Amino acid sequence: MKIAIVGCGAMGSVYAGLLASNAHEVIGIAPMPEHIQAISERGLRVEGASGDRVVRIRACTEVPHESVDLIIIAVKAAQAGEAARQALPLLAPHTLVLAMQNGLGSADDIAQAVGGDRLALGIAAAFGASLKGPGHVHHNGMSAVRIGAYAGLPAESVNGIADTWAGAGFNAEAVPNLPAMQWEKLICNVAYSAPCTLAGMTIGEVLDDPHASAVSQAAAIEAWEIAHARGIAVAISDPVEHVRAFGERIRGAKPSVMLDHELGRPSEIDFINGAIPREAAKVGRTAPVNATLTALVKVRERGF
Repeated sequence: MKIAIVGCGAMGSVYAGLLASNAHEVIGIAPMPEHIQAISERGLRVEGASGDRVVRIRACTEVPHESVDLIIIAVKAAQAGEAARQALPLLAPHTLVLAMQNGLGSADDIAQAVGGDRLALGIAAAFGASLKGPGHVHHNGMSAVRIGAYAGLPAESVNGIADTWAGAGFNAEAVPNLPAMQWEKLICNVAYSAPCTLAGMTIGEVLDDPHASAVSQAAAIEAWEIAHARGIAVAISDPVEHVRAFGERIRGAKPSVMLDHELGRPSEIDFINGAIPREAAKVGRTAPVNATLTALVKVRERGF
């Protein structure tokens, strides 16, 4: 299969490395000249939970004008719509698109660009990817990848995408109820993204601090309540227990929002904590905890 990774940064490089290791023709695309040059000259080194390997892929700073079988949009949520528009030269009638973003809302932007009938959504759990240097990526884990249709994509096509990932070594499978899984992950994300960022704490430190933990739990409970109000069948009976169990597995981690702030760049907070007030408004509700956390994070970002 010919696969283009649009956004071949940390997470995208993990995807690219494992898919290329399984004999797929992979094109990695990112506006990162040093990273792209290193991949072109020395190959892409992927180390961590899947082992340590160097693989050869095509690497480009701009989207080439040629068709592929699968486009994986692996940029941050805030850039996803623009990345999909830039990827249009890769589209052919048979091309499928897989969106791999955190939170809620970015898939709508991607669908506007490429069409909802060819779009699948993916959820990646517990990868913890980071760039160690140009052409070198590390990932702490690769717990699961779950894939579902955005709108009209046939089950056969979704299964085919999942099989491609599973064949490359990912714990991947197609699921019929992706919205529930999105919300189950989102509830964890809202519990730590804004609280960790604002407090300057790792996930474990938030768990251990009574004040930060109270805020974290309040954000999760509110998101869980809005999920139920929206009719999302999340398999969570106790949101506090759910987010604490998630946090205990990655105590030393920093959420991506926090990492963005440490690098002085805007985050995807609007698609994580900021998604809860938008979803609440759809059913005539408010979400003051997550609205306040989002506003405080955005105040910090104003100085970037």
